[in-house]
Amino acid sequence: MYYIDDLERFVPASDQEQAEWELTLKLAKEAPKAILERHSKAYHMTSSGLIMNQTLDKILMVHHNIYKTWAWTGGHADGDDDLLKVAIKEGKEETGLENLKVLSDRIATVDILPVYAHIKKGQAVPTHLHLNVSYVLIADENEPLVVNQAENSGVKWVAMDAIDQYSNEPYLVAIYQKIIKWARELGHKTD
Repeated sequence: MYYIDDLERFVPASDQEQAEWELTLKLAKEAPKAILERHSKAYHMTSSGLIMNQTLDKILMVHHNIYKTWAWTGGHADGDDDLLKVAIKEGKEETGLENLKVLSDRIATVDILPVYAHIKKGQAVPTHLHLNVSYVLIADENEPLVVNQAENSGVKWVAMDAIDQYSNEPYLVAIYQKIIKWARELGHKTD
């Protein structure tokens, strides 16, 4: 499967990421197709895109209706083994952007994200884990934004040093900062 090759090429940046990457890769190899679907109530693959501006000093955040906080874009693989394509699709759907570029087709981070019990479309969703890969996507700040009211109640560019003022999920802020560092290091190498 395409995404397993990408996972195998990933290089973790810390001991914590190493542990999460190893578990994600193990689970993916055990059930390569099933893990791409939501059938497993305990865990499944997701893909996120941290959308940055061209100067890498702002990120585009959406205010999620379920989580009641500002966050990155992303979603479930829903059977698609091209997780970069999933991140791009979700980024476009959640922001209204039509022109998303990819900083790198390499996975930026691999994280296991807890999703707490909630109600979605009138159905109870139990607490579960998202085995998440992240990519860095680039957008023009001047492109019009559109709120996808089915999923969020706002879309806006946020300065890097203000992210923690918008997100009420400190563990995600740490992941955003990790991705920003990765993107900036990669950006300097490609200049």
